[in-house]
Amino acid sequence: MATRKKPGQTEETAPQAASASVFPQLGDVNAYLTDAMQRTYLFLDTLLDRGNNYLEHLDQGTPPLLKFEHEVVMDGHDLPNPCNYALLRLQPPANMPVKADARPVMVVDPRAGHGPGIGGFKFDSEVGMAMRAGHTVYFVTFRPEPEDGQTLLTVMDTEALFLEEVIKRHPQCTAKPVVIGNCQAGWAMMALNARRPDLFGPLMIVGAPVSYWAGSSTLNPMRYSGASLGGSWLASMTSDMGADRFDGAHLVENFEKLNPANTLWSKYYNLWSNVDTEAERFLEFERWWGGYFRMTGSEIESIVENLFVGNKLARGTMMAGDKAINLRDITSPIVVFASWGDNITPPPQALNWIIDAWGDERAIAAAGRTIIYVLHESVGHLGIFVGGSIALKEHDQLVTSLDVIESLPPGLYEMKLEAKAGKEEQRWDELEPGDYTVHYQHRTMEDIRKINPEGREEEAMFSTIAQWSEFNANLYKTYVRPWVKMTATREIANTMVKLSPLRMQRQMFSDSFFMAPFIRQKAAEARANRVTVDNDHPLKQFEKKMAEQITDELNAYRDRRDARTVKTTRQVFGPEGLGAWLKPQEPDADVAHARALRELESYRESALAHIAEGGFAEAVCRIVVAGMISIGAFERRSLRLARLLAQLPSMHSSVSAKTNWVQLLKEQARITAVAPIEALNALEQLLPDTATRERALAVSAAVMMIEPTLANPRSEIIEFLIDTLGVDPQRVIGLARKLTDALEKPEPKVAKVAAKPAAKVVAKVVTKTAAKPPVKKPAAVTAKAKPATVKKAAAKPRTAKSKATAKAA
Repeated sequence: MATRKKPGQTEETAPQAASASVFPQLGDVNAYLTDAMQRTYLFLDTLLDRGNNYLEHLDQGTPPLLKFEHEVVMDGHDLPNPCNYALLRLQPPANMPVKADARPVMVVDPRAGHGPGIGGFKFDSEVGMAMRAGHTVYFVTFRPEPEDGQTLLTVMDTEALFLEEVIKRHPQCTAKPVVIGNCQAGWAMMALNARRPDLFGPLMIVGAPVSYWAGSSTLNPMRYSGASLGGSWLASMTSDMGADRFDGAHLVENFEKLNPANTLWSKYYNLWSNVDTEAERFLEFERWWGGYFRMTGSEIESIVENLFVGNKLARGTMMAGDKAINLRDITSPIVVFASWGDNITPPPQALNWIIDAWGDERAIAAAGRTIIYVLHESVGHLGIFVGGSIALKEHDQLVTSLDVIESLPPGLYEMKLEAKAGKEEQRWDELEPGDYTVHYQHRTMEDIRKINPEGREEEAMFSTIAQWSEFNANLYKTYVRPWVKMTATREIANTMVKLSPLRMQRQMFSDSFFMAPFIRQKAAEARANRVTVDNDHPLKQFEKKMAEQITDELNAYRDRRDARTVKTTRQVFGPEGLGAWLKPQEPDADVAHARALRELESYRESALAHIAEGGFAEAVCRIVVAGMISIGAFERRSLRLARLLAQLPSMHSSVSAKTNWVQLLKEQARITAVAPIEALNALEQLLPDTATRERALAVSAAVMMIEPTLANPRSEIIEFLIDTLGVDPQRVIGLARKLTDALEKPEPKVAKVAAKPAAKVVAKVVTKTAAKPPVKKPAAVTAKAKPATVKKAAAKPRTAKSKATAKAA
């Protein structure tokens, strides 16, 4: 039948015009359908590429997916106790030269089912940031198959040998290597550090679950899965069926079940809807996500029993041979990086070990330890390692702050980053190059407790689950394991691995797929004649709404499933279930707190015996510590400024060029942590004359960057000590200004900022102090005379709001 056409209408335009006139609210239907069909062919073409990449990666031996050239330094296969780990030295690009005096950095990737490479997945990564800062970077990798007889202890000993080799290769660098442990490698490096603290510089653990019992029903429902599976016996049986091999695909499958909306729909819809721009990123990530590595039965059994279910590392009961691993034995600074968007390692799992190991923040300082944590608001678990924005911000600032991290007085801190954009330039800004200013806020155990929205009471239930798991594991090992091992062979196990659904979906949908030639042809035609529609097209909008609805339904299914699991776990293992039979153990936090109080009393007695020892340098460090505590934070600029001031030849006659200011600062912080009142009272003895006191206060004020404006809240500790030590405030101000003026300021505007308010500030302080009665040496510094004043000055040293002044009292 002939089609009637309007004048000027061609055969090609007729259908579009008809569809637009019949369905005007749908827009150009044919254009959308063409776009959708082309996207479908390009989508399938990308999945074929994914399958080819998977097979190619297998043929290559599944090497680490690093963006950097590298050489093998040590291979665990060649050691007397072999394992499948190896140490690589990464070769930086030509535009990232290595600084000879920069300490080496060793990055350790997680062995949690996937292969290595996530830490160096992109140039904007942990590895890239370390290279950009001039560090030689080493990378710990591993092969797909473990060595026979390999254990966690074997791996730990091998990684210790790696660190020894790194240290040996950098004799010119006296500082120990920085170690970065990602995810599961974080707890592994914590355990190694506790056993061999002599090998470590600062340790950064990124997205690392250390406190497995911690969390909440909404933050990480994954922790309840151990109860529904009956504990660790299933992992043992799975590895026995694999002839002493545990397939990492099982762990990956558990990760994918956490977020079925993403696994089943979102990641594929995102590829299909944005296939022109998303294909490359999708293939890059899937190449890593689809690499499944195996462990020995001993390894997975130890991990599940000691960590996932038993939580023994955080509790200090995980054994290495005949000795327990105690995280309190770690002497180097620890930096913990966690995120609220991480549903695999939420902040409580990353941080609660601090409470269980130390019990009191004062105990951390008194023992001379430094622990810093960084919290991100939203990034997901993998984004912590591979997110470009994270690398350019948090990782960059962590790497470029290593000098400050090691110089910090011992204690518990939260590292805060503040963008400089849109804010007035700060004093000594040249000491913080880059886009961010950094300060370290004092934190308490209560601050960490508040991170967990549901509290820690439910951890008692996991103590019951751990006992139930041990009971089941003993039954399995005694009565079932011998029979399973009799029937399992390596050949059958290898066949079962190849038939894994996660592997099969990649292997089958590759160029070996019977329709692959047709898909390739259609995809080529789509690229040659690509038709796209705008995002505001009515049908494109409808498509997105449907995609969102599917995502919402899958998320609702996940939430119902998780809620059911949580409810069942509480009913079965709670106080009215098995918890009434298998009584929970005493909370580790209570045990740690009681131990901390005993140790603090011992530390205090020791500190009081030496409270008045020292002189000018010790007094300056003590004042700086007290001042920074009263402010509530240590500034990165302040600690770098202190290093410059320490190099001045006219500091004081008692100070030599060999004075170790960092060590003195740490020692005085330990004293201040256990005897804050007595530490300030003893300043009169450390500074016997007026001139020495004025210079000590001037140096301290300069370090704290408050010398031009003493009449502000940040300088209250200095004003308090000016009064109590009976010195002239104008002389202190003048000396502080002379000290900072003696330093070279590369930027003229910085010098101008520092000098501009000088005249007005002096006048202001003179006016302020003129109304006061004549300053005389007060009795407030003695323990008997004005205890309330001094106690106020140092009674609450760890909160940002505390003030250390007589006026605040």
